[in-house]
Amino acid sequence: MDRIRIHNMSFYGHHGVAASERDLGGRFQVDVELGLDLRAAGESDAVADTVDYKAVYDLVAQIQESHRFRLLEAFAHAIAEAVLDRFAVEEVTVRVRKASVPLGGLIDYAEVEITRRREN
Repeated sequence: MDRIRIHNMSFYGHHGVAASERDLGGRFQVDVELGLDLRAAGESDAVADTVDYKAVYDLVAQIQESHRFRLLEAFAHAIAEAVLDRFAVEEVTVRVRKASVPLGGLIDYAEVEITRRREN
């Protein structure tokens, strides 16, 4: 299976378990990896034969802006389900990272990765 990867889409969102995280907001990064056959796009060199990266970015941004998730897991799941619903892909992997997670110590970020496949 071929892959399209969009890395480090960055957003400022109001997601988190603690009310203070949802009120103040924070930085989130999202990676989306699409699994599909890219042979037609490779042969035609036409956007119509692939997945438009901007459309994926716009979808992620819309989900991020229209919801306040408590869990990174729910955020990633919503993105994966929407991608499968909207685009002709067989598989999607979503990684959501959050910096400044209040864990009582210093970390670079917390990350959730999920993979969903189209059910036949």
